[in-house]
Amino acid sequence: MIKDKEAPAEQETGALPVPDGVAANVEALRRQLRQYEYDYYVLDQPKVSDADYDRLLQTLMELEARYPALLTADSPTQRVGGQARSEFRPLTHRTPLLSLANAFSEGDLRDFDRRIQEKLGHAVSYVVEPKIDGLTVVLHYENGIFQRGATRGDGVTGEEITENLKTIRMLPLRLRGDQATLPHYLEVRGEAFLPKEAFQRLNEERDEKGEATFANPRNAAAGSLRQLDPKVAAQRPLQVYLYNILSMEGEDRPILTQTAALETMEAWGLPVNRERRYCANIEEVITACQYWTEHRHDLPFEIDGMVIKVNELTAYEQLGMTSKFPRYATAFKFPPEQAITRVVDIRLRVGRTGVITPTAELEPVRVAGTTVSRATLHNEDMIREKDIRIGDAVVIQKAGDIIPEVVRVCTEQRTGAEKPFVMAAACPECGGVLARLETEAAWRCTAADCPAQAKERLAHFASRDAMDIEGLGPAVVQSLWQAGLAHTVADLYHLTAAQLEPLERMGKRSAAKLIKAIEQSKQRGLAPLLFALGIRHIGQTAAKTLARRFASIDALMAASAEELCAIEEIGPTMAASLTAYMANEANRQLIDRLRAAGVLMAGPAVMEAAAAMPLAGQTVVITGTLPTLERREAQRLLEQQGAKVASSVSKKTSWVVAGEAAGSKLDKARELGIPVVDEAELLHRLGDEAVEARKGGPA
Repeated sequence: MIKDKEAPAEQETGALPVPDGVAANVEALRRQLRQYEYDYYVLDQPKVSDADYDRLLQTLMELEARYPALLTADSPTQRVGGQARSEFRPLTHRTPLLSLANAFSEGDLRDFDRRIQEKLGHAVSYVVEPKIDGLTVVLHYENGIFQRGATRGDGVTGEEITENLKTIRMLPLRLRGDQATLPHYLEVRGEAFLPKEAFQRLNEERDEKGEATFANPRNAAAGSLRQLDPKVAAQRPLQVYLYNILSMEGEDRPILTQTAALETMEAWGLPVNRERRYCANIEEVITACQYWTEHRHDLPFEIDGMVIKVNELTAYEQLGMTSKFPRYATAFKFPPEQAITRVVDIRLRVGRTGVITPTAELEPVRVAGTTVSRATLHNEDMIREKDIRIGDAVVIQKAGDIIPEVVRVCTEQRTGAEKPFVMAAACPECGGVLARLETEAAWRCTAADCPAQAKERLAHFASRDAMDIEGLGPAVVQSLWQAGLAHTVADLYHLTAAQLEPLERMGKRSAAKLIKAIEQSKQRGLAPLLFALGIRHIGQTAAKTLARRFASIDALMAASAEELCAIEEIGPTMAASLTAYMANEANRQLIDRLRAAGVLMAGPAVMEAAAAMPLAGQTVVITGTLPTLERREAQRLLEQQGAKVASSVSKKTSWVVAGEAAGSKLDKARELGIPVVDEAELLHRLGDEAVEARKGGPA
């Protein structure tokens, strides 16, 4: 929703005197913008549209540029104000950051509790929190204002990454509350991370560009926050949860428990994980750990265990330390989710931009809740580095519990019959020459008429995140290609039901539905269209940014690389790729054909229209498997009617849609007394017209 913008430079003519009332207006604007950011990023309850927020932010930027004396470090305009750096400065932590001892079983947890009771002489309560697999960070606030932040480093000294941390939208630059009640100094510890969906999207984009992919969300978060240029970090939807008050000065009210510490941080506007649990004894701790061992995949972020802390902070000093770890806390680690299988073959897949991706064909094996039969090997270099051969026994896991990957080769099981992988010299689909740039890890097919690339472009154009043409998957694309009916995306808009009916597994009903879906896709708008065109380096986020900036594709085609680079989130590589695409005559002709077919090429004010929609202002959570609707489809239907679909249940949730095997979200909804509906009631609330328009309706 909310995007970053750079503040205009100060006027060269010098600062102007600040008129009466301007300073108060500026501070009121900041308070309003901070509240909108808190509503959106922390509460998942947006109160204004993008356009309304942007207008307020623009007004604030203009006032700060006109009166530089009013500019402050905690202003919402300073989210990405830092310059790129040549290196990170070391920052010594005021409070050493300790690691935790590990517990791997129920017996280990009981031993942990026994040692505490022996030391204190009485039983204690606990707080159990998900152990997010991200990058540990430390934040420093002075008089309620964020001053600096750092990585953990070796626990004593970390790297100062203040400007990168400022790009995390859910992290407040100023604490909430009356200045007089806030601590003079606050040092807090937390974990920065990349949600699973964002991690998968980032890796897909990097893979398509021929760039090295991240092994897991933790590496992605670390790589993002350790970028020397804050603008790179700003392009990635990082999040952070804080869980420890390390030190505090100037707070008169004592904080006696971990529960109270988390609630206090939450009251100050700091993001805190809501999945924490208070446990009266070790039996409840064990139950919580068992629950999350089974339900860890329900969370939108990756966790590798649970952190158990004694709730009473006053007991910490008495419990003390071992030679390495504090005695008041431990980390329960989940059992590893890996499996051993065999590489049957290594095949090459041709992407829509010509990238050749080696893929391991595996003997099917169950891992992390699903059956895995293939895993991407990314590029030739990775195969060489891990020495993966056809016939090898390999250990596989899901990176971020999402993407199957080969962890290592079981070389001890080799028989000598394994075959080393040899990269082909020609495209496996068209025989075109393969080439590899010095700056890239990937090989590419150089043939302009490669059918594999064309088919991939058709499938991408029709995909859900692009033009969302239901029923036009890879199998139908293959049928259309073989029948000579569609070789470019513009051909799709000239298809007729009569042409489709003879195709394999099509028939009259399916043909009519597909034609209707193609017709409906014309109204998707500029952002989906830009992403659907498959312009290299232009992903979903960049497409949305461009659609907000330019009213039409014609305005975008007329923009220079310099104009594009001036837009936040659009770098030189993206700008060069976009201008090159728009300057290509074949691409311009394709756009003209799409325009002639009636494809909408403007960016409508979606958020303004949403205010008048039937479900505007309502926040909905979906959990479990619905009978007929896929979760993503249900989400889109809800968003079309103005609802906000959140990933977690809170007091702000309006209602919950529950299907089969609903998990902790359903329990949380019942606990909070939030209404729960099934798919039938969901469809009723959406209305027949909305459902028919989205699903295609009866043929």
